[in-house]
Amino acid sequence: MRLPSTAHTSRPWRIHELAADFRLEDVWAMPTPGGPDDLGRLVRQFADGTGDYVDSPVPRLLFAIRWKLGALLGWDEPGTSVGARVPTLRDRLPADLREGLRGPDFRAFTSVYQTHDEWAAEMGNKTVHGVLHIGWVPDGAGGHRGQMAVLVKPNGLLGRLYMAGIKPFRYLGVYPALLRQIGREWQANAGAGSAG
Repeated sequence: MRLPSTAHTSRPWRIHELAADFRLEDVWAMPTPGGPDDLGRLVRQFADGTGDYVDSPVPRLLFAIRWKLGALLGWDEPGTSVGARVPTLRDRLPADLREGLRGPDFRAFTSVYQTHDEWAAEMGNKTVHGVLHIGWVPDGAGGHRGQMAVLVKPNGLLGRLYMAGIKPFRYLGVYPALLRQIGREWQANAGAGSAG
């Protein structure tokens, strides 16, 4: 379920001090019910993921089109990534986060830091520098769940046009399918954990 921006901005996340120059693009509640200490389990699920980003046909097609366009237009060339075109957010970390748990990299994302209740990973290409922020929040019913925020810093006019162009696809196809898949994996892993 999509959430208002305040669901992210009102929380005392460490990402606020590190990514103040990024724009908050999206905030979503994740179907990952759990206890107060389950963020690590959710992070491992992201990092251990195999196969497509999403397993639904329409979002898979959208990702395939995006990767093809990126290859044709040079959006994802090696010199456009974090550490090449843009500096990593790890360079901004205060000592306690730099010396703490970093968290795992996954796919095109490089982990920035992980705490007890938040994890941030970044990616960059010719269009944007993006941050995926996963927070672990009380669910209002005595439990906890994940909350996903996407922060971006568009790269000039190209980046702004790109973000505007993909917005309807993100809302109508990609995020709903992604969240359903995360929820299914979360439930399957809970069953496997209790069976083992």
